[in-house]
Amino acid sequence: MSIKLREWREDDAPVVFRAFQAADMRRQSPWPILSVQDAAGWIAAWEGVGHAFAVTLDDQVVGNVAVSGIDGHDNGWVSYWTVEEARGRGVAAAATSDLAAWAFRERGLYRLELGHRTNNPASCRVATKAGFRPEGIERGKLCYDGIRYDVERHARLATD
Repeated sequence: MSIKLREWREDDAPVVFRAFQAADMRRQSPWPILSVQDAAGWIAAWEGVGHAFAVTLDDQVVGNVAVSGIDGHDNGWVSYWTVEEARGRGVAAAATSDLAAWAFRERGLYRLELGHRTNNPASCRVATKAGFRPEGIERGKLCYDGIRYDVERHARLATD
């Protein structure tokens, strides 16, 4: 299994479009991804706001890892997703670990944070396997369809 990170390209838009059609992905974008053009806009929207990388498995795009929200304290916010067929294979954890190494080495960041709904144990496994330690629960942080969800925060330091 050969997992690599690379810059997103406009011709990756069909993969992004397909990924955001999964029920659990529909709310993971700041706007609905209803077309390949919307997906191309999602790729372009990363310019200047963070560093997003296409995750490839054997040269096929299967996901995204990103660090954004970089602040003056050398902290950043990590996010990740994979297409359904790549899940459960360690792809997201390996890519997130690679992203963290890149962020510490290339961007000089010190602290990386991420969060996941407490009812998403798969995302928790990704975070933990990628070296992000749990730091606590943020009660009622997210609201979808009038239902509040707790979020578990994780962090990884350059010194971990």
